[in-house]
Amino acid sequence: MTGPGPDKINLAEKLARFGDHWHPRLVGALNGQHVKLVKLKGEFVWHQHEHEDELFLVIAGSFRMEFRDRSVELNAGELLIVPRGVEHRPVADNECSVLLFEPAGTLNTGDAESVLTRNELEWI
Repeated sequence: MTGPGPDKINLAEKLARFGDHWHPRLVGALNGQHVKLVKLKGEFVWHQHEHEDELFLVIAGSFRMEFRDRSVELNAGELLIVPRGVEHRPVADNECSVLLFEPAGTLNTGDAESVLTRNELEWI
């Protein structure tokens, strides 16, 4: 929680606060997990998370999660859980808004250092 008590979180209002891509923002925390919002566009880096599972819930738009052996198309209202240790790369042909749910401290690029790596995340 960021404030003194529980408040509702309006995802559309939070998403309207930023326009850049591949830069997750924190919107909630619970039980050692972070809830993040991010906008995707283009190709991310191939990476994996050795110790963390990741949940991707598409809020608006669509993207595909590429794995070395297949791709999964995700549209608004659909989610995908990427198990720890599985190499993956999100790709969005057009802008896509996604809610992420993952353990606090999960680095967005996992084991791949990149210009897209975000070591510090801001609360919005």
